[in-house]
Amino acid sequence: MSDPRKPRGRRHSLAVVLTLATCAVLAGARSFTAIGEWSADAGLSVADLLGVVRVPDESTFRRVFAALDADALDTALGAWAAAATTPPAGTRRRLAVDGKTLRGSRTGDVPGRHLLAALDHVSGVVLGQVAVDAKSNEIPALPVLLADVDLTDAVITADALHTQTETARWLVSHGAHYVLTAKANQPRLYAQLTDLPWRRVKTAARTTERGHGRRERRTVKATEVRAGLLFPHATQAVQITRRRQPLTGGPAETEVVYLVTSLPTHHASPARLAAFARQHWTVENRLHWVRDVTFGEDLSQVRTGNAPQVMASLRNLAITVLRLTGVTNIAAGIRHHARHPERPLETIMKLAC
Repeated sequence: MSDPRKPRGRRHSLAVVLTLATCAVLAGARSFTAIGEWSADAGLSVADLLGVVRVPDESTFRRVFAALDADALDTALGAWAAAATTPPAGTRRRLAVDGKTLRGSRTGDVPGRHLLAALDHVSGVVLGQVAVDAKSNEIPALPVLLADVDLTDAVITADALHTQTETARWLVSHGAHYVLTAKANQPRLYAQLTDLPWRRVKTAARTTERGHGRRERRTVKATEVRAGLLFPHATQAVQITRRRQPLTGGPAETEVVYLVTSLPTHHASPARLAAFARQHWTVENRLHWVRDVTFGEDLSQVRTGNAPQVMASLRNLAITVLRLTGVTNIAAGIRHHARHPERPLETIMKLAC
């Protein structure tokens, strides 16, 4: 990472500033003021471990993060997370791609910063994040997000927004497979999928789950289309029927979802494809929800320069650090690190060894 500050008058190295901020976020800090207060309260024990005499104040964190190259930071953190979560031999890495708006970063008529992230299905760590241009959308940002990720034999899951022909071609050209939801934004493909003779296709998997006050039953069918699917490199079409019945009674709801995938049948069974589609939404539960509820991200009033994205990157890093050290409850992990000032740095140093 390059330091955006001029050398003259610089008292604290960029490494010290980023490390202290990461420690503070691990301890629950949500703002520059909280990061500065944590750094001041951490005392000599943490300063000695970092080899510094004086810790930065709140204004230093604010100025540095506003000018820092946030995309470069995300690239560096993603590369580290990818190296720390190499899939076991014989298994595929699975990445869920989804976007989130930092609502509190909105200024007047300027919308809040929108970030696109890639989350590993299995480990729940963030392997990449990139800002989406305010005048654009997530579609052109996906190749930028995944450009530095090793996609060889990986499976990428995304919602219907990313069911784009150019996206599919780009993923396959980089050695990846895709599992994408098909909706009306691809009308020819969607019409082809809905018109397939699904009644003649045998149900390949059934599941029943109870939770959130309802019972949900899923049936999964998958088929190869000899005439070919109207989507680049697609080899299978999948139909998932969800029937939700409230446990307290009332009318049931039925939803039918279609998927397309480049995975051939001998690489992914219908049940496995349905699992991939369901696991995709872990990006909402294990990342976006955690950042909103546990870290209060949407309440953050950080707006200056690149600071909103940098703060989101530090939250991603804190989640990654906690998950890599075996923490399953992020809120409990934050409380644990908040009780002793040495704990965040000790946890980070364990991963660095």
